[in-house]
Amino acid sequence: MGWGVGRVRHVAPRQHGLEKGAGDRLRDIEAVTGARLAHLDVEELLVELLDRVRDVLAADTAVVLLLDEPTGELVATAARGIEEEVYQAARVPVGRGFAGRIAATKQPAAIEDIADADVVNPVLRESGVRSLLGVPLLVEGRLLGVLHVGTVRSRRFDDNDVELLQMVADRVALATLASLSESERNASVVLQRSLLPDALPRIQGLEAAFRYIAGAGGSVGGDWYDLFVLPSGGICASVGDVVGKGLRAAVVMGRIRSALRAHSLAHQGDPRAVLDMVDHQLRHFDPDAMATAIVAVIDPSLDRFHLAIAGHPAPVMAVPGERGRYLDVPVGPPLGVPGTWSRPVTTVDLPPGAAVCFYTDGLIERRGTKLTARLARLCETVTAAAPEQVCTSVMLRMVGFERPTDDIAVLALRRT
Repeated sequence: MGWGVGRVRHVAPRQHGLEKGAGDRLRDIEAVTGARLAHLDVEELLVELLDRVRDVLAADTAVVLLLDEPTGELVATAARGIEEEVYQAARVPVGRGFAGRIAATKQPAAIEDIADADVVNPVLRESGVRSLLGVPLLVEGRLLGVLHVGTVRSRRFDDNDVELLQMVADRVALATLASLSESERNASVVLQRSLLPDALPRIQGLEAAFRYIAGAGGSVGGDWYDLFVLPSGGICASVGDVVGKGLRAAVVMGRIRSALRAHSLAHQGDPRAVLDMVDHQLRHFDPDAMATAIVAVIDPSLDRFHLAIAGHPAPVMAVPGERGRYLDVPVGPPLGVPGTWSRPVTTVDLPPGAAVCFYTDGLIERRGTKLTARLARLCETVTAAAPEQVCTSVMLRMVGFERPTDDIAVLALRRT
């Protein structure tokens, strides 16, 4: 192979097929990535696969390090023969050390003797590992992590070993991505459901109903709705949408919703102050996040409400005997946009029998259809009926029989 002792050499797999023995070993790996592992979570799946990897390559250790994108580090997630690497939550920066350079170059690499090599993880040295072979975990060019195997005796890994381990890694990457996606979705759903209200409060003189549905593809977003009574007797309603999908969006949504509640208590009756404080908090703690939001505070008398909007669609309101109308009120920039902004407050009368429908953009945006046409349809649909009926009519007319591609949250209120 032409490498020096203690030096890392990047190895390009050969283009021809595997010899028969290696092909038999590969089929052994393919068998273990089949349907009978579908019930396993990510960690259990990886451990099972690593046992097979050690067997087919006659290795003493096998480790999967997955990429933690926010920190740019590889995290030991599963290991066999060197389990302490996982127990100690070993981390390797991308670009440093053996696994870090594999991640940075997205190329296989091997070390015949780690004695003089740049290995930043002390667990490897203390475990007695002598030789290493590692390959990147890739799916369509996207780096998921690194798979490496090791032996306690000096070993010269050949091209067949590299080719086999890379093929194994490709299957591990696909299985890991599927399991991670499912795990993230499940976690997102659980988190989202735990953060959204189980039920809306019963408020004398005010009826309320809601709808929430996740978009097609099963990826939960950051839509939310909320309704609560302030110590002053005022009623706060909020609806919003975090930009993005998945667990990260759900986490940010939870933080924003909690912040909205906290600042609503501190700034009762002032939706502009609430949005400004939430915006300041978001930009400080989650500078890469962005969200749209609407906050409405209804007076204790229920005669009117005060409205401030951060980049969100305005509500639709209907009074008895008339069709709904889009409240053409000033809209400030979304939360998380750098700069100093003013989000005006608009006061709107709320006569007896009037209904207000708040919603997220997933309700009105459809590819290939003008937004003005969708808004006109929503205004035709919202009436001064009971909120449950309003929600039912809105979902029937605006969603119909096709699952939307984006999440939808709807909150309907009516003064009785």
